[in-house]
Amino acid sequence: LDGIEMSVFVLTDGEKYVILPNAKDYKRIGENDTGLNTGGMGCISPVPFADNIFLSKVENQIIKPTINGLNKDSIKYRGFIFFGLIKVNNNPFVIEYNIRMGDPETEVVMPRLKSDLLQLFKASINKTLDQIDVEFEKKNVATIILASGGYPLSYEKGKKITGLNNINKSLVFHAGTKETNFIETNGGRVLACTGFGENINEALKNSYKTANKISWKNKYFRNDIGKDLI
Repeated sequence: LDGIEMSVFVLTDGEKYVILPNAKDYKRIGENDTGLNTGGMGCISPVPFADNIFLSKVENQIIKPTINGLNKDSIKYRGFIFFGLIKVNNNPFVIEYNIRMGDPETEVVMPRLKSDLLQLFKASINKTLDQIDVEFEKKNVATIILASGGYPLSYEKGKKITGLNNINKSLVFHAGTKETNFIETNGGRVLACTGFGENINEALKNSYKTANKISWKNKYFRNDIGKDLI
């Protein structure tokens, strides 16, 4: 399939579902999507090329048949469904399913959720999702992953991280860190810097501003996240 990939997420109680904000992540370690695959080097939400017509196709051609199929096969599933999609000639196709949220997709999807996540979980258990009005932030969100030099191959741990106390107007999610007398690196993908904006440019600008404030020896991140969509 020749196209562009994106992700759509739903929370379901097995019969009804809530569609969460969509996202596009960047898996390759190198800029312009080159090099080895990683767990994800950045992400944006919403996806600019996923207009209402395309998302309607996603719901009617993929999401609804998936939920119906679970019921037809007597699979009683409640929770997240991750649809890894590819857009080909303005039509959606499924590349993969996951029964979880994704990383770094979660770091752009959840900050856009205005509703109480715990209430949504309760509703998915009690099969009352249709009784909840789910609200989302209309702002754009972007996440930049800060990784250890050498990742996804061999990399060093134990590097002191500085600049974490100088962050505002952004969120920083910890992944590969450890606290000793200070915060130090303890993994390949170390931090996720999530910024907000009225458009994708502003969200990326704020994410990169945060990414550049944080330092450790051999820190690495991609400088082209989202640039293909601008």
